[in-house]
Amino acid sequence: MADGNGIVSSPIRVRAQTTSDGGKRRPPPFRQNVEMAETTTTFFIMYFLSHQLFRRISCRGLATASSSLPKATPLGAVNGTFGAEVSNVDLTKPLSPPVIAQLIKLQNQYGVLAFRSTGLDDDTHVRYSKSFGALESIHGVNKPRRASSPHLYDAGNLDAEGNIIPKHSRAWWHSKGNGLWHTDSSFNQHRSCYSALRAVEIPPSGGATLYADMRAAYDDLPADVKQDLEGKIGEHWIWHSRKLAAPEEFDKPTDQEKITIPPAYHTIVQTAPDTSRKTLYIASHLRRIIGMPDKESTQLIRYLLNHAQQPKYQLKVQWKNIGDLVQWDNRCTMHRATAYEDQANRRDMRRTTVYDNGPYAFGAKLRLDAEDVDVLAGGTVDIAAQPTPETQAREEVEAL
Repeated sequence: MADGNGIVSSPIRVRAQTTSDGGKRRPPPFRQNVEMAETTTTFFIMYFLSHQLFRRISCRGLATASSSLPKATPLGAVNGTFGAEVSNVDLTKPLSPPVIAQLIKLQNQYGVLAFRSTGLDDDTHVRYSKSFGALESIHGVNKPRRASSPHLYDAGNLDAEGNIIPKHSRAWWHSKGNGLWHTDSSFNQHRSCYSALRAVEIPPSGGATLYADMRAAYDDLPADVKQDLEGKIGEHWIWHSRKLAAPEEFDKPTDQEKITIPPAYHTIVQTAPDTSRKTLYIASHLRRIIGMPDKESTQLIRYLLNHAQQPKYQLKVQWKNIGDLVQWDNRCTMHRATAYEDQANRRDMRRTTVYDNGPYAFGAKLRLDAEDVDVLAGGTVDIAAQPTPETQAREEVEAL
């Protein structure tokens, strides 16, 4: 806005000079414009400097936040997309939401995550796993609980007193099922997502864990097999896998064993978590496929298991240090234990298992009930029947 003298007004206040008679007079227009220019220049310089400082602080904050997130190094299996070793995270401390989100992202990407020398104990192990959801309470079968928490599954070779479990005892035979390719808790109707296994005491050699990528295995199935599997439901029963591993010992489970863990029902083809990839949900616990004759069901299960455990889908994780922890997603993997001298060496391994809360969490039992499907249609499978063709020889089992 211009005044009567043609001088542009400014919101910046300029001090007027005092005359000898006490009156006020404005400074000359030239000087006023110079002062205005100096003030405006100073304002923009300060704005620019403060803006640059804010950008530096913001970028530094983002860089710091990024650098504090867990980092993954691929383990090289299945073209570097299956399995990773994770660093830059302290699992003994409560995890922040960004760290938890990053770990879930890595878990979805790699399926299996290995953390070295974590320093976890029973309490911090349980607290860490609770970051991802509710935990299973483990009910020991043929083996008293050793760990301090009901959320810790004992996967070692020690009894309640800390002694090595004797060979050919029922608990020893029960553990042989861990040497078969399996998926943790597929025999439960409310299945699991993550398993986190921690090394408390390890033998000097042997005892590695093998993992199989069920996403890659599904990808490579022939198109006609994929089509045949759509919508199929499998029956999972832990006593089936125990019989496969030890047919003479588990020819027929006790009534108490059958009551403790009844069969569960799950869709065989599923969508992997947070991806568009499909995956196979199978295991040595998979006893039969609902609606198929027994012979055809057994043949298809054997075909799928043999296909999925090919070396090209496998990852081998060695237990190197006390405190090593390996976490895997049961929804897109299978795994199995490998042999070690279990009568000469102690092995104390403890595992937490996180309940799944995804769309397949509770399996297909409600669907079967709603459709009034007879799970025995097409034939019956008696756990006390003659061993199926995939049953291992006793010598093979003892070598596990």
